Amino acid sequence: MTGGLTKGALAALITLAVAVLCLVLENAAPWVVTWPQAWVLPATEWVGAGLTWFLEAVKPAARAFSAVMFYPMDWANWVLTAAPWPLVIGATTALGWILGGTAMAALGLVGLSFVLASGYWIESMNTLALVAVSVPLALTIGGAIGVLANEYPRIKNAVQALLDIMQTVPTFAYLTPLLLLFGFGPVVGLIASAIYAAPPMARNVLLGLERVEPEIKEAAIMAGGTRLQQLFQVEIPSASTQIMVGVNQCLMAALSMVIIAAVIGGFNDIGWEVLLTMRKAQFGQSLLAGMVVVVFAVVIDRMSATLAKDRRQSYDKRVAIGVLALGVAVSLIFWARLPDPAGFTLLQPVADGVDYGLTAFTRANGDWLASFKNNFLFYGLLPLRIGLDQAVLPFTWGFQWTTQMSLMLFAAAAAGGIVLGLRGRMTQGALLCIGAIVLETGIANLPWPFVLVGTGLLGWVSGGRKLAIVSVLLLGTILLSGLWERALLSLYLSGAAVFACAVLGGGIGLMSALSPMVWRVVQPICDMLQTIPLFVFLIPVLMVFQIGEFSAFLAIIAYAIVPMIRYTRHGLTETPAEMLEAATASGATEWQILRDVRAPYAAPTILLGLNQTILYAFAMLVIAALIGTTGLGQSIYLALGKADVGLGISAGAAMAILALIADRMVQGFAEERRRALGL
Repeated sequence: MTGGLTKGALAALITLAVAVLCLVLENAAPWVVTWPQAWVLPATEWVGAGLTWFLEAVKPAARAFSAVMFYPMDWANWVLTAAPWPLVIGATTALGWILGGTAMAALGLVGLSFVLASGYWIESMNTLALVAVSVPLALTIGGAIGVLANEYPRIKNAVQALLDIMQTVPTFAYLTPLLLLFGFGPVVGLIASAIYAAPPMARNVLLGLERVEPEIKEAAIMAGGTRLQQLFQVEIPSASTQIMVGVNQCLMAALSMVIIAAVIGGFNDIGWEVLLTMRKAQFGQSLLAGMVVVVFAVVIDRMSATLAKDRRQSYDKRVAIGVLALGVAVSLIFWARLPDPAGFTLLQPVADGVDYGLTAFTRANGDWLASFKNNFLFYGLLPLRIGLDQAVLPFTWGFQWTTQMSLMLFAAAAAGGIVLGLRGRMTQGALLCIGAIVLETGIANLPWPFVLVGTGLLGWVSGGRKLAIVSVLLLGTILLSGLWERALLSLYLSGAAVFACAVLGGGIGLMSALSPMVWRVVQPICDMLQTIPLFVFLIPVLMVFQIGEFSAFLAIIAYAIVPMIRYTRHGLTETPAEMLEAATASGATEWQILRDVRAPYAAPTILLGLNQTILYAFAMLVIAALIGTTGLGQSIYLALGKADVGLGISAGAAMAILALIADRMVQGFAEERRRALGL
């Protein structure tokens, strides 16, 4: 409490006062609303010049490393593409049997058979070669970082901050400097994949080592082992389960990044096929290539996930040997007569059918689809972006928004705010008025003092003075760099998608918590969505709604909704039994138990789901730049095409700043709820 007001109420009232002041001074002092161009620092040029100088200095070493890495990648590529396809399928099936028995063996057999039938066998093996070389590199880098952070606690916070930056800076942003450093070609994708996949490994190694029981560590010390012996013979084996979770996440991240790296072209892999067919609007073929990526992701995810189990059932290795021997025998017997895998076109009619069906569908429903998209844009996204003042036009809404309407909106919000304030709900009343101002103005046109002050006060409420200061300073760098307008555009689209995910995902998670039957349907869908690489989400929305902001909005929702569903359902189903029994004994109805017991207890978990949804939305926002978004994602993508290091890194850093601030604030609110619940 501060002078009779809670921190939240005080922060909301101050923010409201700043918003009103900006509205009053809008005409008299335009610089209050729009940051003057004369005040912009040439930060992008400075970053570009500094990085270019640094990259040129280290380029010889980088090119030498690139030349060295070319050999293992070339060997892996040769082995996988030259190996007879029956041998590869047999080896995968045998590995599946060892890891998970009949079900896993069938997954490997069916999955690789689908790849073969698609006609993309060679492209898939090229992709697999990149993964096969990048993953050991990522495991080595990530494992070393995790061990160092565990051994030297003084650098732990710095390492975690570095990992946060590596995981929040958009992937396209560091493709540009890597392209300048290592040159054009598949090695760039390999190195980018290793950099992107290393943080999950580092985090899990550090987490696993931190969770080793003190008794185990003491026993190793009492046994007289050296520090290296304690680490490698006792602690790492004890943390193996958590470390294998890191291996699983590392594999999935590497596969996802290899697909993204196809944007730079120059390599005949499956990612390039997806991109090429998308550009040609061959959506059936693009979907087929995308499904190959999904199959790889599912097979790799399921097989590697079994390694993270504490107890795994052992299966008869003779079966695996028999399956592998069968693959070898078929390869040897039919060596000269094996059909060319590129000649398999069993699924080509399916791709053609998709194209034909899509064409027929869009022709038959084109007017309805266009109307649906336009209505959502005109009545939803556009007002949120530029405000009712500019979005309500005779062309869109059928009438013109006037100053009198703005005054009426503000008056209604003020009246509602006063009523709420008199009832003791000061925070909600102030937020209602702030919402009206944002709705009238639009997120992309918000005055910079309002955004800075509001963000700082929100950080103060969620995480204290330190978070408030850091948030304002970080946002100030975006303002000074001239990327403010693009940052607000990114904030608008990602914010709209996160809100939709919170509503839809929260609702689906709620139904899944209340009905096991619903969860049985939803769970496999969530599992599938979490294994699909980001790139593939663009294909279905492009097939139906073509290029545009609405398609990007849908793609972001499809990718980011899963954490909201999972965390909401998990939080609502993990309420302690004694709390439920006490509520039932007091005569509470099911609705009252849900509202007054389960929901408050689940709030920290749901907030963590919201946190993950926000990070997923920012990650997808850059990929969605391929299909027509504006803002920082578009700047990053354009910088990649122009090899503009300064713009790419500056825009990437700006997006990382937005993601980091949102991450820390949501975590702060989740921690506050945990403390309130005594957890």
